[in-house]
Amino acid sequence: MSEGKRYLLTGASSGIGEVLARQLAAQGYDLVLAARRVDQLAEQAAELSTRYGRKVVALPLDVTDLAAAQTIVGQAAEALGGLDGVIANAGIAMTGHVGSGHFENDRKVIETNLTGCIASLDAATEFFLKQGHGHLVAVSSVAGKVGLPGNAAYSASKFGLLGYMQTLAAEACGKGLHTTVLLPGFIDTPINQGMKSRPFVIDVERGAAIITRHIINKRRFAYVPGWPWAVIAPLLALLPPRLLGKYF
Repeated sequence: MSEGKRYLLTGASSGIGEVLARQLAAQGYDLVLAARRVDQLAEQAAELSTRYGRKVVALPLDVTDLAAAQTIVGQAAEALGGLDGVIANAGIAMTGHVGSGHFENDRKVIETNLTGCIASLDAATEFFLKQGHGHLVAVSSVAGKVGLPGNAAYSASKFGLLGYMQTLAAEACGKGLHTTVLLPGFIDTPINQGMKSRPFVIDVERGAAIITRHIINKRRFAYVPGWPWAVIAPLLALLPPRLLGKYF
């Protein structure tokens, strides 16, 4: 089977995912859009299908339902007549300092951003290994390189996703699979609009355009945008904790 442009996108109903869906459809991708907001998602899929002449299907998904996060892969393949890629983009953020009584929020962040994404990626890897090709994309974060004060669980989830994808890339070598892990900096969406500091923030259209380009090119690893984060993120990780806490 030849590689094509039939992709599953999780977290597709808002933020980066909503704009990314539009830009991928404009580039000729057939899509399954998956998220919890079913009514909004159905309207979005219909609009994209009409505008770009692509097959765009909406399927309900809460990635914290781990069985659903795995079965969505087969459902997407059935809906599109095959599947060539999965973009694990679902994510949430809940702020709160460690020890401030917010563990329940931390648990939800980890279950969504890490465990839920891993569930879909694991099922997709199994599917792609059987067919001999496939593209596995994970949206991590600059916070996967430096722990951000007030966002410990979010940073932990993105560190974990980055480590998972590094391992997956090593295991997938020579098996016909491509892996892409993307680390956005501050992209202007509701997930970060309440933060104290958002250095080098860019608008969501530009962020999604960069992500789309990396997906098309099957880039293995990239910051979004590359400049200045490819330089700044490693340096931030070396800052003394008191300076990091003062800035963020």
